[in-house]
Parts: sequence; structure tokens; C-alpha cells
Amino acid sequence: MSETAGEAVPAAQRGSWTSFLKSIASFSGDLASLTAPPFILSPVSLTEYPAYWCEYPELFSAIAAAKPGEERALTVLKWFISTLKGQYTSRNESMGSEKKPFNPVLGELFYGYWPDKNGRGRTDLLVEQVSHHPPNTAYVIENKSKGLWLAGHNAQKTTFSTGSLYVKQIGHAILTVQTPSGKEEYLITLPKLRIDGLWYGSPYIELTDTTYIIGGGFISVIEYKGKGYFSGKSHSFKATVSPAPGYGGAGNSEHIIEGTWHQTSKFTKGGNNWRTPEFHNVNAPKEEVIAVGGDDNGEMGEFETRQLWKQVAKGIREGDYDTAGREKSRIENEQRQRRRDEAAAGTTWQLKHFDHVASDSVYEKLGKLVKLSPPTEEKYEFKENWPVIPSP
Repeated sequence: MSETAGEAVPAAQRGSWTSFLKSIASFSGDLASLTAPPFILSPVSLTEYPAYWCEYPELFSAIAAAKPGEERALTVLKWFISTLKGQYTSRNESMGSEKKPFNPVLGELFYGYWPDKNGRGRTDLLVEQVSHHPPNTAYVIENKSKGLWLAGHNAQKTTFSTGSLYVKQIGHAILTVQTPSGKEEYLITLPKLRIDGLWYGSPYIELTDTTYIIGGGFISVIEYKGKGYFSGKSHSFKATVSPAPGYGGAGNSEHIIEGTWHQTSKFTKGGNNWRTPEFHNVNAPKEEVIAVGGDDNGEMGEFETRQLWKQVAKGIREGDYDTAGREKSRIENEQRQRRRDEAAAGTTWQLKHFDHVASDSVYEKLGKLVKLSPPTEEKYEFKENWPVIPSP
């Protein structure tokens, strides 16, 4: 361990951090099964991460008001770029370095909403952990008054190479916009992550490769550049928005947006009908989701994430890593026993809100426009009538 170890690793815990790094470096395969030391954990479960899709709910609701075609494609892109800061850099700002979220247990749940403000409509969120190994989270977000529905799932496969962790995010999201003439669907793919700074005890995330937003007759190609070992600027990106093959129309042109996804970006080409050269800006205060219990009285059950991890999160926030580690081990051991009991009884865990579907026809149809690989992916279909979240 370098003497320049960062604030992420308390002095008393640096021996444990060194051991953890050695275990990562010597491990082959998916790292999801490794147990991270409590001091490098965020006091939040991965089950809450879909809430980052709507930290700026006014940008989500604005999608419904945008004109179909070029304007809506740009509005969808602006909303999407604005979701990245919370997902991938907010721990750096609040906790000094990137922290690992809790690996959720199978069946873990999270319910929440963003209230109606300035006529944007209430937005509801429901999340269920549909797999433990690999971690796989399914979610739906709806703004009913605006006719907006986002559904998706996100799994992770983590490997170690040349001093960095690499996380392949498996899954996608489908955004549906209900219009008077029918519905528009947008396919959103997920970025890959590279976690650097491990050896200095100050992990941070860079997004890598390319993701796509496909729908409404347009394709947004988002290239994540980031900071390399010798050059580049952290968290930088370039997005190109252009008509999809066969969808070009009069007045539709190519737009290019460049900047940093955790701060601001601007048009470097196109944007003639945009009100300002600035495209997105996430320096404004974000809006936290309001968590609610899922039963009829709004009470949280034992599988709801903030109830399940309550003592672990408390220990982490207070620096009581012994209690955090002990409570975390208790939860993990209970889950292992639950799986053994199911195996002995010949039963399997039944998901509460979702049905597994082997392939997603929307992904297949829209993915062909950019020749996505794989050509299809599974999906988790919401199986209940909305809403299931009680009103406050």
C-alpha cells in the first residue's frame, strides 16, 4: 500500500485494504462473489441505484412535452446524461472516493416517488432484486400524468486487470412515451465502468466505450472518453445525434454535444433550435427520492432495502466497522441458509413484481439499427397494475 493512501481507507484499516487488493489481484472470474471490507462500502444498497434515473425529475417529465423527432431525441439524451453524475461520481463528492454499494439479496425491494412540483406530475419508482449472483436489479419508473414509463434491468460482471476493476453492465432500459397517436419507444444501453485509484486507496470511476439511445427515428451515440494514464479529461464524453437509417426528414440534421457528464456540456455542432449553446448542467441541486414502505400502511417490510440494511448502514455512517461487518455477515449468512432450505425443499424464490422473459422484442427491433451485440437480451416484465406504491 502506498503511503499516499487516500481518505477512503482509515489508517487502522489499511492492512485489511492491502489484503483485499491482494485477493482481487489473485482472483479469476467474476468478482461479485468477493466480500468487500465494510470501510470501503457505501451505506446504500445497489437496489436504490435506479433512483438516480430521476434525480432531476423535471428533465424526465420534459420528455413528454418535447416535439416528436429531433427535439424529443435531444431531450431524452439530455435527461440521460444528467443521470450519470449520481450513479457514478456522487460518492466521490460526498465520501471522498468511490464506495461499493451493498450487494443486494434476492428479493430485496425499494419503493419511492418524487412529488408533483410545478405541474410536472408525480413520478413513482419500484425496484426488485431479481438475482443475487450475478447481482441483477429490475425496476420501473412511471410518471402517469405525462405518459412516461421506464423499465429495465441492470446486472454486473466485474473483473480485474492491469491495476483496475472493469465492470460490464449487462442489461438495458426501455423508455416508453405515450402519445395521442400511439407510443414511442427508446432503447437505452448501459456504459462499461473502469475503477481506477485502487492502489492509492481512493477509487474513482471512469465510463468507457460507447452506449446508445435508439428511438423516435433518431440514434444517439455516446462515446465516453475519460482520463487515461497520460492524457484526457476525467468524465468527458461526446454524443452524436442523427436520424436513424430510413428515418431522415426535412430539417433533421446531425448534432454533436461534448463536455463532462458530471458537470456541463454544450453543442459543438447543430443545436440551432436549442435555447442556449449549453446542453446539460448538473451543478444544480438534485432531488432525492422519497422512500415509502410497500404495504397498504406505507410500512417497510423486512426485505425492503432501508429496513434490511439499517444496522449495516448505521455502522458505516458512524465509523463502527465492527458492527457493520457483523450485521452484514448476519444478513449474508441468513441468505445462504435460505437458499439451502429452498434447495432441500425443491423450491425456488418467487419474484414479487416481475416475470422473467427470455428475450426483449423492443431491444431486438431497435438494436438492429446499430447492430448491437448481443442481438437480444432478457427482460423482466412488470406483472402488476400500477400503482403499487401507496399515496402519502
